[in-house]
Amino acid sequence: MASTNVTSACPAAMKASSNGAFQHESPLDFALPLIILQICLVVVFTRLLAYLLKPLKQPRVIAEIIGGILLGPTALGRSKVYIDTIFPEKSLTVLDTLANIGLLFFLFLVGLELDFAAIRKTGKKSLLIALAGISLPFILGVGTSFVLSSTISKGVHQLPFIVFMGVALSITAFPVLARILAELKLLTTDIGRMAMSAAGVNDIAAWILLALAIALSGNDSSPLVPLWVLLSGSGFVIFAVLAIRPLLGYMAKRCPEGEPVKELYVCVTLTLVLAASFVTDTIGIHALFGAFVVGIVTPKEGPFCRILTEKIEDLVSGLLLPLYFASSGLKTDVTTIRGAQSWGLLLLVILTTCFGKIGGTVVASMLCKVPFREAMSLGVLMNTKGLVELIVLNIGKDRKVLNDQAFAILVLMALVTTFITTPLLMAIYKPARRGAPYKHRTIQRKDHDSELRILACFHSTRNIPTLINMIESSRGTGQRGRLCVYAMHLMELSERSSAIAMVHKARLNGLPAWNKVERSTDQMVIAFEAYQHLRAVAVRPMTAISDLSSIHEDICTSAHQKRVAMILLPFHKHQRVDGAMESIGHAFHEVNKRVLQRAPCSVGILVDRGLGGTSHVVASEVDYKIVVPFFGGLDDREALAYGMKMVEHPGISLTILKFVAGKGTLKRFDKGEDDEKEKKVKEIDEEFLRELMNDPRGNESLSYEERVVESKEDVKATLKATSKCNLFIVGRNAAVASLVNSTDCPELGPVGGLLSSSEFTTTASVLVVQGYDPAADTRPLIEEDVDYEGSSRHISGSIV
Repeated sequence: MASTNVTSACPAAMKASSNGAFQHESPLDFALPLIILQICLVVVFTRLLAYLLKPLKQPRVIAEIIGGILLGPTALGRSKVYIDTIFPEKSLTVLDTLANIGLLFFLFLVGLELDFAAIRKTGKKSLLIALAGISLPFILGVGTSFVLSSTISKGVHQLPFIVFMGVALSITAFPVLARILAELKLLTTDIGRMAMSAAGVNDIAAWILLALAIALSGNDSSPLVPLWVLLSGSGFVIFAVLAIRPLLGYMAKRCPEGEPVKELYVCVTLTLVLAASFVTDTIGIHALFGAFVVGIVTPKEGPFCRILTEKIEDLVSGLLLPLYFASSGLKTDVTTIRGAQSWGLLLLVILTTCFGKIGGTVVASMLCKVPFREAMSLGVLMNTKGLVELIVLNIGKDRKVLNDQAFAILVLMALVTTFITTPLLMAIYKPARRGAPYKHRTIQRKDHDSELRILACFHSTRNIPTLINMIESSRGTGQRGRLCVYAMHLMELSERSSAIAMVHKARLNGLPAWNKVERSTDQMVIAFEAYQHLRAVAVRPMTAISDLSSIHEDICTSAHQKRVAMILLPFHKHQRVDGAMESIGHAFHEVNKRVLQRAPCSVGILVDRGLGGTSHVVASEVDYKIVVPFFGGLDDREALAYGMKMVEHPGISLTILKFVAGKGTLKRFDKGEDDEKEKKVKEIDEEFLRELMNDPRGNESLSYEERVVESKEDVKATLKATSKCNLFIVGRNAAVASLVNSTDCPELGPVGGLLSSSEFTTTASVLVVQGYDPAADTRPLIEEDVDYEGSSRHISGSIV
């Protein structure tokens, strides 16, 4: 009879899949359709929260923690119908298992990010800051544990509780810290590098302390068991270094750059992660440690590590990891925090962890002669919690070290301390972007022998052939003014771990990465390095990784600090095989418009229709015909100045096509009040053209034509008659009315809008130029300082 009662109390095991609703079976009574629904609900809900929190610059982990809590008994879970339908108790084993599988591989990715070689090279300053940032909060956590054990956690096993509290208060979340630094463009500043180094040391120390806490929290009363667990764990780490690392190194060496990694190698590595997790779980220090250790011992050199990350991070971070936050949220009931005592304990825990982390870090930083503001910023950064914190708390709850109320208090502590990191940091530390004033902000200049610097941006390999051919065409003969090109790869800062790893290549003051010391493995960078055999051009590959809503700041800041005369941007559309223009994304369209508004120099937008074909054209084979339609105005003069620079190349011929209004229909300044301004612009234009006609650069390769036009149709017909050329260079704000009825690209201006539209049939590429106007530069991103040297030194030589 007793046996019957036990059987009836246990929920029946769920079958995997149903026969369908038409067979009168609810899919929610079966494991597979239910877990699918749970995944969809969790992912959609957390992504929606992340979108809502994005204006606050909060990392996605905040949305995932909040989402998990709201899906649990704190909010939606208060409805019995909801919890019994979507998250019934009999489904939680499947949910927890899948969530922990995702967590295993995520911690493998975290291990891949942590480079022990870099941590070993951590300076004494970062090491001291890390140790102080661990020690003081750990000690305060021990003190707090006595307060909690005498109030809401009575009867708890004291020793493991002390260690768990110390670990919970002393952790710094390495991945979350990296994300916050990257989004605030601080990852490559001095404070960012110091924080990352200290967080790396902190992460390793936290895992060691967590292993100790888990070993001490076993059910066996024998004091020898924790000792055996720790010794076995240490033996596993030694085995991983001596046996697993050489195996992974062997596979990494057999994966040369530019070739795909064998499927067998990926399969072996992922199986090793699972096998190592099984071993550490058997030892008794949790399966997560095995995955983390395999990630740490995986060689970081070469493409093997990067490709492993790319293959698994989207599935793990996008689908499986949010399940862990949901699983954690289902265990978190904030409503258990009742009364003044409980809320007072929550405040005590938050203040204790903030004081310990920030105070310890500030004291250590100031002992290392770090200024107070930077020391405070480091303290705030080191106070960041995240996923590892939740892992510690969940293990503590599973092992009965933490009860429901203590667990809820510590989860809220992690949420609050991480949430306040970004606003506090923005309030305390906002370094000014400084740069030296410079003279040559345009192509047009009196001194033609001065160095011409161009910042050429590109999104993908599609842009590179035309970009290199533009550089080749712009270099002239090398006898009059050297050409220096900064080739900047624009990359969106995604939620991927690999994006953060890429930012580690960056060097100075939050600026984009310089591939200067190590030879780059980026194929796009290699293309520019290969081009440098032309000694008249210095090409400096760079990488800007940022959110697309703010990447224009990186572009404009780099342009100022590198003292460039023109920024070249790729158009946000490319030409399809049928000739139609296809957009690569609205975000890149917005990037171009923001750069046009905030640029400290001239800007060119390149509409690529395959200038020179799909490969680099060697100097001896360059044979381009360039047309510059000239209507008048600042932008047209800058476009023509660039054309004159290009015609210095012996393989280029330039046609200047000056449009003259027959009946004033093309006059841009058609109001009486602007007559004086129009007259002044015309005088400047005429003087500029006279100087060009006397310029010896063009010689026989330069031709000048005037066309009298009386309507927009005349302008269109004239431009179509010259459409057999290779490149049009036009001013953005040409003195002419719009030549198309409607356009979704007003930033290209009247002429550029026509030449880049699908209705204008041509194979010629188009460069739309906006000349730098000091009067319009009212919101500079750079604070000019005559004493600032930074990166203003003359650059010579090629990249190593």
